[in-house]
Amino acid sequence: MAWLVGASAATLLAGALPAQEAPRIVTRDGRHALFVDGAPFLMLGAQANNSSNYPAMLPKVWPVVEAMHANTLEIPIAWEQVEPVEGQFDFAFLDTLIEQARAHKLRLVLLWFATWKNTGNSYAPEWVKRDTGRFPRMRKPDGATHYALSPHGRNTLEADKRAFVAMMKHLARIDRDHTVIMVQPENEAGSYELARDHAPEAERLFRGAVPAELVRALKVKPGSWTAVFGKRAEQYFQTWHLARYIDEIAAAGKAVKPLPMYVNAALGDAFTDEGGNVGPSGGPNWNVIPVWKTAAPHIDLVAPDIYKRDALAVESLLDKYAQRDNALMVPEIGNALDYARFLWPALGRGAIGFAPFGMDATGFFNYPLGAKALDPATMEAFAGPYAMLAPMAGDWARIAFENPVWGTAKGAKAQSTVLGRWRIAAEYGQWQMGEPGWTSWIKMDRPPLAEAPVGGMVVAQLGPDTFLISGSHVRVRLSPVNAAPGEQAQLISAEEGSFVAGKWTMRRRWNGDQIDYGLNFTGEPVMLKVTMGLYR
Repeated sequence: MAWLVGASAATLLAGALPAQEAPRIVTRDGRHALFVDGAPFLMLGAQANNSSNYPAMLPKVWPVVEAMHANTLEIPIAWEQVEPVEGQFDFAFLDTLIEQARAHKLRLVLLWFATWKNTGNSYAPEWVKRDTGRFPRMRKPDGATHYALSPHGRNTLEADKRAFVAMMKHLARIDRDHTVIMVQPENEAGSYELARDHAPEAERLFRGAVPAELVRALKVKPGSWTAVFGKRAEQYFQTWHLARYIDEIAAAGKAVKPLPMYVNAALGDAFTDEGGNVGPSGGPNWNVIPVWKTAAPHIDLVAPDIYKRDALAVESLLDKYAQRDNALMVPEIGNALDYARFLWPALGRGAIGFAPFGMDATGFFNYPLGAKALDPATMEAFAGPYAMLAPMAGDWARIAFENPVWGTAKGAKAQSTVLGRWRIAAEYGQWQMGEPGWTSWIKMDRPPLAEAPVGGMVVAQLGPDTFLISGSHVRVRLSPVNAAPGEQAQLISAEEGSFVAGKWTMRRRWNGDQIDYGLNFTGEPVMLKVTMGLYR
């Protein structure tokens, strides 16, 4: 009966909607863009809490997403939800979700919680959880059962894949206009407390040779896992087999509806893997990205879930995932106020999407990872940049795909860059007017946010002397690099505006006090088109 309900809803949902060009990831000259409806798309995302994936909860989701000025909702679809009884599928929630997202003019990213969710099996159906013989858990060296389902369990893979394909087939019927633009198969896959499975078949495979495909890709000498990878052998072994598992699911889903698919990583140390603290073993952690790229060709990108508040660590992680062969996307980041500043360095590395986690009014807050509450200041920290970007999100995505971009946040190591013949630098903790040295002749209060973990900026170079610049709680200065003797810099123009129908439209021109002390961005971000020049 549940299947019949879903099928009839599918007919209604699909009836009058024309087919559109499928979303896809496009890579050119080491830059990446998510194309939606045939054009670059910047995902200004919001991820709902895990248990908000029921029709009764959606009224508590949409108002928060809209208050953020987000254009995309990330939300779970659970295996236990769509196949509570083996072989019987229920897509009623998916039907409701698609219908309401269209009504709210929002795109969707579906998060398939199945074999792994935060490495556990909590979203697998009850009939999977109870049958450990048919759906095996990993085994410890002493034979004891580990909590995580094994990536070597063929029955588990086939059952997960069957449900995922059924969901994707249903999506293909009801969503010809691609309200859903991406899918995440599994969630933060891997295992804690045990680097790999020690069941008999896994032991046999671990004693065997590293697959020739991986040997060629990593340009290493053939041999056993231990001989080739030493102390990282168990992690690399687990990664290979887990990535192959997820890739098979993704490939089967793409065969019925070819949407971009990505996997997300729970993160460990942001700087080194020498201590072994890299997050759950087998997941798409930064030190095994090449393994994932080889083992999972149907996964379009690997992405970091960021719950680190230290700007140096975040900067390091963004750099590790923003690669020529990997589009940067931040599908989860903490929703506390101090995380909002990391939007700017993400955009400055060409990010195709960004989404704070836990953005709904269901009453759950994952402090200390995120906010204690979505108070007005916290909401505004995310909503301010989103509101500025939303009307020109596609334009920014196109510009970042075609031009050099750079960004930073308060506390990051890099606070300046050189683009062409200009150095662009960020400064924090200042009033909009004046210089710190003014305290020698005039009394000034200390800026209220001087020590606060807020502020950041992004810049795109449009031409040799022309830039798009935005930010929040930051002062931006431009200065010449290697100017000839006697040459001095001048600001030719600073236009505040936006893109309308793909064309830059000025609202006003900054001059006088607004440019004499750098370009000062407040908590209400704007976009500036800045043209510089030199004179003698």
